[in-house]
Amino acid sequence: MPATVRPTTSANSTESAGSAQNWGGLAQQVLDGQPLSFEQALAVLDSPDEELLDLVAAAAKVRRHYFGNTVQLYFLMNAKSGLCPEDCGYCSQSKVSDAEIPRYNLLNAKKLLDGARIAHEQGSKTYCIVISARAPNEREINAITQIVPQIKSQYGLNICACLGLLTAEHARRLKECGVDKVNHNLNTSEEYYGQVCSTHSYQDRVETLQHVRNAGLELCSGGIIGMGESHANIVQMAFALRDLQVESIPLNFLNPIDGTPLAGQKELNPRFCLKALCMMRLVNPTSELRIAGGREMHLASLQPLGLHVANSIFVGDYLTTKGQAPEADYQMIRDLGFVVTRQDDVQVELPGASSSSQKAATATADAV
Repeated sequence: MPATVRPTTSANSTESAGSAQNWGGLAQQVLDGQPLSFEQALAVLDSPDEELLDLVAAAAKVRRHYFGNTVQLYFLMNAKSGLCPEDCGYCSQSKVSDAEIPRYNLLNAKKLLDGARIAHEQGSKTYCIVISARAPNEREINAITQIVPQIKSQYGLNICACLGLLTAEHARRLKECGVDKVNHNLNTSEEYYGQVCSTHSYQDRVETLQHVRNAGLELCSGGIIGMGESHANIVQMAFALRDLQVESIPLNFLNPIDGTPLAGQKELNPRFCLKALCMMRLVNPTSELRIAGGREMHLASLQPLGLHVANSIFVGDYLTTKGQAPEADYQMIRDLGFVVTRQDDVQVELPGASSSSQKAATATADAV
């Protein structure tokens, strides 16, 4: 079982150098091609709340430069639930969790296709097939490689596979069947990783990402904020993702699920979550940044501000927890004047959109 996780306190933070930061200048530095230093990234996390809107505006400038007013939707399919032999302290599906969740083996082809249909109907660009496991077995790999071509043929979705630790052969087979990207999160920094999991290492995760990259697949990798890590640990993770040149970064905010070792962790607030998103955007300016698990709980009424920084969200439910109703996400996106796009930046008309609101958003997108 993982070692006891300590809470983050103010002692874990490093004081910002100087007083008010020139956040606009920092954004311009990034746009000019000069990466953030470690100290600058740490200053983002340590920034005072009264500078939050200036910070969000700076990160939004970078987001607009690379992604305009577009949003990409992802849809999660929990294709195999529970039954995991790993001891990740944050996960309701791990062997050390007593959480009351569904437990089942890999869903059949009909159910996976039905999930793809729902993903398409909800405006998603990417369908994420996720299994709970240390690594996929041969039966699971075969099933995934057989269903992916059918999904792509019928619904034209991008496919992201999250199957645990992968070998080079696994990655090659996923590439051959049409998988677009593989998700395998770093979750935290190398320094802190042993505090949240002991059954595999941080290096095991990096090796999986290297196999995925070598196979010619895109990388989807991010982390979880709020597990007791320091601010420096969060920045270390952001820099590791930058070094790996990850194309898609899901940033989760810990949902302390009852029955998991981290059930008592309650250290986040919406303002810090926004700062973490801003830091991740400024460190990884060209990467798709997705507000992932815990969005509704921890950003709360500040969710719209989060989409001025990130350019992607999950629509619908998460693996074992409920998400916000898709209709609420659609309305938020419309209210922001954003548009949802799929492959090749083709815009999606969201369910319930009026023709006038859709035309206004489209005109804004065309002008960017």
